[in-house]
Amino acid sequence: QLQAFGGGLAQAGASLRLSCKFSGVYFFTYFISWLRQAPGRDYEFVATYGRLGTNTYYADSVKGRFTVSRDNDRNTVYLQMDNLRPEDTAVYYCAAARSYSGSHRRRDYKYWGQGTQVTVSS
Repeated sequence: QLQAFGGGLAQAGASLRLSCKFSGVYFFTYFISWLRQAPGRDYEFVATYGRLGTNTYYADSVKGRFTVSRDNDRNTVYLQMDNLRPEDTAVYYCAAARSYSGSHRRRDYKYWGQGTQVTVSS
């Protein structure tokens, strides 16, 4: 149902844009979130884009650097990541839920996509 792509290797200060493609009906009824997992650590909530585009939510660690956007015609949500830092290195996942929770737990999302690796070098 969900597939994230666009990760790669970047230097500190650079930018990357991730995409999350939703395959299925009723894409517009879901809140789409980005989460990440660094090596040896638990999942971390990153950002959410609301269904109607009126609400976006960000973790403090990415606020001002990351921007989430949505294209309902393409069933795709994007995560623009600017001014990357080495601590942003993680596998990034997109997930879908009927409401916003800011949760880092997989069980709180109805759909969870495969991840894409982002590696930021100093």
